[in-house]
Amino acid sequence: MGLVIKEPVEKMGAPYRRRWWALLVLCLSLLIIVMANTALTVAAPDMTKDLGLSSSDLQWVIDGYTVPYAALMLLLGAIGDKYSRRGALVLGLLVFAGASVAGSLVDSSTGVIASRAVMGVGAALIMPATLSLLASTFPRAERAKAILLWTATAGIAIAAGPLVAGALLENHGWASTFLINVPIALLAVVGAFVLVPPSKAAHHDRIDYVGGLLSVVSVGALVYMIIQGPHFGWDAKAIFGAVIAGLGFVLFVLWELRHPRPVLDVRRFAHRMFSGSLLAVALFFLAVFGAFYYLTQHLQFVLGYTPLETGIRMLPLAGAVFVGSALTGFLTPRLGMKITVTAGMVAGTVALALLTRIDAGSGYGDFLAPLIILGVAIGLALSPCTDAIMGAFPEAELGVGGAVNDTSLELGGSLGIAILGSVLASSYSSHLADATAGSKLPASALATAQDSVGAGYAVAQGIGEQAKQLGAQALHAATPQQAAQLKAQAEQLGAGAQQMSHAVGSAFSDAVAHTSLIGAVILGVGTVLVAVLLPRRDKGDAQQEQASDGSEREPVSV
Repeated sequence: MGLVIKEPVEKMGAPYRRRWWALLVLCLSLLIIVMANTALTVAAPDMTKDLGLSSSDLQWVIDGYTVPYAALMLLLGAIGDKYSRRGALVLGLLVFAGASVAGSLVDSSTGVIASRAVMGVGAALIMPATLSLLASTFPRAERAKAILLWTATAGIAIAAGPLVAGALLENHGWASTFLINVPIALLAVVGAFVLVPPSKAAHHDRIDYVGGLLSVVSVGALVYMIIQGPHFGWDAKAIFGAVIAGLGFVLFVLWELRHPRPVLDVRRFAHRMFSGSLLAVALFFLAVFGAFYYLTQHLQFVLGYTPLETGIRMLPLAGAVFVGSALTGFLTPRLGMKITVTAGMVAGTVALALLTRIDAGSGYGDFLAPLIILGVAIGLALSPCTDAIMGAFPEAELGVGGAVNDTSLELGGSLGIAILGSVLASSYSSHLADATAGSKLPASALATAQDSVGAGYAVAQGIGEQAKQLGAQALHAATPQQAAQLKAQAEQLGAGAQQMSHAVGSAFSDAVAHTSLIGAVILGVGTVLVAVLLPRRDKGDAQQEQASDGSEREPVSV
């Protein structure tokens, strides 16, 4: 066997012996594309300061990655199935690395947004390729365990992003959070050639490019609407996105129902196991990404932790993911997927419900239990759902299966940040207005403070700086009377700065509690829906179905 592995799996007489090393490469590839979003939440303040980003600019720096990522996965997954899944992975890693370098070098909001968008294109190639290569490389009996490790990696990446970014920002600028992707991506490229067998569908008809393009337009417009509407108001742009998304989905479904070789057979959504699993993935990431969005802000702004300290305090989530994954491997064969997934979603709901107790006096200890429970919930719920989704697709459509799973994940995350982020902003603004009622704070300063928790603390700091300046002037006043007057004004402003800082922290803590309640309600209702959708299978039926599925799809042709 040469340095570069060229032999497809189906030509090997036994299961590929280095398949667990191949999984390491796939998980490494997954790690950087998930961390690219979570790390940015920590690097955002430095980027805002250096580049002079407006709130709109910053939102699109974050979400410029999401739109192409979600929109392109289905079409690119189908292309990978037909031509080369490993080729799609390698190309995606190179695009991702190149765009990361560009993102570290630009000095404008437009440049960063463009670089992030190209990174999203690379991620859209990588994400479905990792799952399709996993499914084609592992025999059916081991696939659930491999997917368990894949989903655990995604959960760990959510917590690892802030830790890595925080460590880099201790001694380097925000550009380092882009550059860290480059050596990891290049290492994964080498690993892909050396450890991951080549793979493509043995029999694949012509690609349904019309259906693929309709999916790009409809999903892209939907994600754009999700971002634009809640964050910037339901203006003509958001309404236009909604109309295009709705029309695009109708045309997509009609086209796919009539096409003899659709890019996605929409009839699969009629199967309860498939649709229930997709709904569970979307709802879970709605809750996880939404909670992560405001928890990192609370730790940094209200509790005053540095980026590195914030990342360290998110580590219990990563450790709990491993615990939940281990429980999944034990519980699912014994209790069935329905009970395991439902238990995971119930645990996620409990974690959000516990966050409703947060108030102005809360410390990190009040966040620890919800973080641990949420990590366990991620481990419990996601891998059985991913395994069920991938199991619904034949060998020729593994890339499409991975894309469907990942699109539901990304749509859920986008909805979580949009819905819960919008609730958070509205609640914070309302609570801050109540907390400062009767004060002499100018309306313009209040409006600025209501924009975000960071802006609120900046206003408080500005008032404090004015107090210091008046205090300095008092020392050099011409008369004792003038000095006394300036000193009194300084003391009044100093007290106002402290009151403003307390009001901001209190308002944001109350907003976190309120937003967590909304998140818990959404995930709780979703848990009931998923429990109703997922079919109950006893152990014998599950084993029989697995054996049947394995007989149909083994050996895997690549």
